[in-house]
Amino acid sequence: MSITDQLLPIHESARRLSPGADGIIFSSRVRLARNLINHPFPGWAKKTDRIKVLDTLFPIVQSLPQMSEAVAEKMDVLTPLEKQVLVERHLISREHAAKTAGSGIVLKKDETICVMINEEDHLRMQVLLPGFNVHEAWRIMDELDSALEERVEYAFHEELGYLTACPTNVGTGIRVSVMMHLPGLVLSEQMNPVIQAANKLGMTVRGLYGEGTDALGNLFQVSNQSTLGDSETTIIERLEKITRQILEAEQNARAMLLDKHRRVVYNHIGRAYGILSNSYAISSKEAMNLFSLLRLGADWGLFPGLEKGLLLELFTLVQPAHLQLWHGKKLAGEVRDSVRADLIRSKLRGIAFPDPPLP
Repeated sequence: MSITDQLLPIHESARRLSPGADGIIFSSRVRLARNLINHPFPGWAKKTDRIKVLDTLFPIVQSLPQMSEAVAEKMDVLTPLEKQVLVERHLISREHAAKTAGSGIVLKKDETICVMINEEDHLRMQVLLPGFNVHEAWRIMDELDSALEERVEYAFHEELGYLTACPTNVGTGIRVSVMMHLPGLVLSEQMNPVIQAANKLGMTVRGLYGEGTDALGNLFQVSNQSTLGDSETTIIERLEKITRQILEAEQNARAMLLDKHRRVVYNHIGRAYGILSNSYAISSKEAMNLFSLLRLGADWGLFPGLEKGLLLELFTLVQPAHLQLWHGKKLAGEVRDSVRADLIRSKLRGIAFPDPPLP
């Protein structure tokens, strides 16, 4: 049985990351980087060294009480499609998907906890929860890290803290992030000032899959830039404060759009609905960006018959690897575009765009 056969069904996986009452913060993630003492870091290690670390850590991680009923696999056993599915679900990084012999993954079946072995560091552990739950994510991660530290010895410096492959992770080794849906800021052309302000405050704003990726579907990751010199609690509280400021800015931008540019925004939403419900070929990028507008319309009550959970499911299902997994076989690019359009039309059938009141 492959690891994709043991993942949550797509509707459960997508909808478990449904945003909270604000409708804007999709998920919260805490990631820790750790390395074993007296072992070369993965980037410098020979294949035999990486395999040794993997063979050491694999059974230890699986034995942790937090990882009961986990699934585990070595990266050289996974197919490219399986790896991409894990990337699309935000369970592993694109860098880890490129790994082969000497790297692995241990994944809790509910997909809340994932441990990557021999990515950039010996251990890259993450906790992923729905909505604005950074404190709970850190509590779970802290327990996992403490349980693991009882079984292995980490590379640690009394002055610097935990030693990592990337200098920006030295110290606590923690990265805290939230995924936010920010169409209001994008449509009102306020996103760049928000990104610049966040950078000045020690935070970074990136695209859907992190560093070097586009903000597909107007989804942005907000995370801390460095870990040295601050405690985990300080980093989390700073991120929480900045997230609340961005949340307020997005809410204000949406209110302004409704007040001053309602017809223009409704036009964007109506066109998005028209394209999605009538297309016979569509790329994943275009579909994601149009789903963002439908999601905004749903937040405003324009689609009373449309479940927001369905849109979350479609956000993931239309991506290339999931689409092929759903279809049951590998598909060429043009064929994927056709299959994607057919899927979207079928899912949106019966959903009408109402005639909203306009000024």
